[in-house]
Amino acid sequence: MKSKDYCYEHPRPALSTDCVIFGFDDTNLNVLLIERGGDPFKGYWALPGGFVQIDESAEDSAMRELFEETGIKDVSLDQLHTFTDVHRHPHSRVITIAYYGLVRTTGLRLIAGDDARNARWVNINDIPSLAFDHNLIISIAKKRLRQIIMHSPGESDLTNGQITVSELHLILETIQEKD
Repeated sequence: MKSKDYCYEHPRPALSTDCVIFGFDDTNLNVLLIERGGDPFKGYWALPGGFVQIDESAEDSAMRELFEETGIKDVSLDQLHTFTDVHRHPHSRVITIAYYGLVRTTGLRLIAGDDARNARWVNINDIPSLAFDHNLIISIAKKRLRQIIMHSPGESDLTNGQITVSELHLILETIQEKD
């Protein structure tokens, strides 16, 4: 059967991915944000992300959106959580699968593209009010990062070996300062 042979009378939600990219600059822990160039929430800061295309996996969507909106690629991403609140998007029913990663920011050049007007690193303690439910997503990602560092810092593939165990402990202190 062809895909157009499947017609449903009930509405279906859209699927998106969002990326929480923590960046360590040898001193501070930051989060990568993009300034939205279109509606909804035009001009607001948000996490890099977007809709999953019909011919790609959620993981591929996350990597594609991250690259299109920030110019960053080859980041190790772990799945964080699926966000399903009925009202998380103002115009339609959108479920998002969030991913997170941790990178060293030295040498990374941000290039805003696609529907992102700007891209920048923001200190973890200075995150503004974000579009959608992205503050909640970051909060959950911080808790997960804290758990990983506390319980198995040397075993995590999250950093691709870019960040040392002693630096992970410094990151842990940063995360715990405000929480």
